[in-house]
Amino acid sequence: MVKLTEQNRDQYAESVLKSLDSENIQQFRQLFFELHPQDQLDVYLSMSETQRKKIYEFLSPDEYAEIFEELELEDQKEFLQELNEHYAQDVISHMSTDDAADFLAEIHQTRAYAIIDGLEEEEAKDIKELLSYEEETAGSIMTKDFVNLTASSTIREVIDLLRHEGPDAETIYYLYVVNDNHELVGVASLRDLITAEPDSYVKDIMSTRVVSVKTGEDQEDVAALFKKYDFLAVPVITEQKKLVGIITVDDILDVMDEEASEDLDEFAASRGATDLKITPFNAAKKRAPWIILLMFFGMISANIIAQFEKTLEAVVLLAGFIPLIMGSAGNAGTQSLAVAVRSLALGTLEKKGLGKMILREFSTGILLGTICSVVLLIIIPFMHGSYFLAFIVGLSIFLSLSMATVIGTVVPLIINKLKLDPAIASGPFITTVNDIVGLMIYFTVATAMLTYL
Repeated sequence: MVKLTEQNRDQYAESVLKSLDSENIQQFRQLFFELHPQDQLDVYLSMSETQRKKIYEFLSPDEYAEIFEELELEDQKEFLQELNEHYAQDVISHMSTDDAADFLAEIHQTRAYAIIDGLEEEEAKDIKELLSYEEETAGSIMTKDFVNLTASSTIREVIDLLRHEGPDAETIYYLYVVNDNHELVGVASLRDLITAEPDSYVKDIMSTRVVSVKTGEDQEDVAALFKKYDFLAVPVITEQKKLVGIITVDDILDVMDEEASEDLDEFAASRGATDLKITPFNAAKKRAPWIILLMFFGMISANIIAQFEKTLEAVVLLAGFIPLIMGSAGNAGTQSLAVAVRSLALGTLEKKGLGKMILREFSTGILLGTICSVVLLIIIPFMHGSYFLAFIVGLSIFLSLSMATVIGTVVPLIINKLKLDPAIASGPFITTVNDIVGLMIYFTVATAMLTYL
């Protein structure tokens, strides 16, 4: 197998495309299948529509299915339009059931069910079952391509079974044992099978301590389970403990990537708008609600400044420190927000305790406020010649940072208690709230000490 480097990538790809353009099927297949699968994908994505249509003639549906599975969803939707109905059905039939279900769930329902109706009965049934589960649950991300055993089977029988069914299974590193009612009762590893005596029984080597997940369990919780136990796969069962599928580590990696992207979108108040493939109109439509909401919060800040107009008229220089107070409080709050959201996502909050976490962030805010206050007490008299002004700004920033860290910690915790995603307590939202709090503190302190200025 050839793995392309930067030096030979373009040259080799050119040779592949040249053989394709000249319709030299034998040479094309030889060159193309010498490539690493990911390099095959790169070459395929570089092709024109005319070249891709030749690919569909030169590759069998099961060969093309391996490429199709690795494509991004939007590319899958686009290239599906280039396939005739029969070829598309054959491609879907050779995909893993979970990947096939994920794709069919995203295309037009009429086209999806037309493809499903053309599949073999058992495969169509499996895909329909996967499509029936709620999104982002264990059932929706599991695969039906797995091997299960009975406790009464001999090791010799299991090895023969793996020779026949193993190539079509998602993984055979773990083999799950079921009883006559198809209830999960044990697990055996491939290592256990290989090292056991051929005439011994599965019940002699299997472990009955099986960690499993229910079909309705949230995919984030499943990902946490994989991380805790370092699993390569985990069985999925119904409420009646019947084994219905498995989830493999490659699916969990996709889940972690998806959840991280969602949290980042929420954190930036731009959920669904960070994908560069969507149009400016759709990006603006998704971002607009947060921007408008934060604009109204900004108007609160403006009203606060207006209420302290006399204070500003008395000492105009106070206005120059408004951005400093607002910016510092917003930044400190966002940092605490990141700590809280991360702790909730990793499950470390339960171990350390809510009170300890809030106290830790509050103490951090006090220390940050003290450091910033000391710096301002040195710089402001030097720049503006007023120790009282330095004291007002220093005290305000001390109080603001102390409060901002608490707000940044508590808000996502409250949202989490309401069974919502804590990431929706976005950076811009926390920043705006702390801007308001910081202004209130600043002008209250300034007004109280106005006679000394």
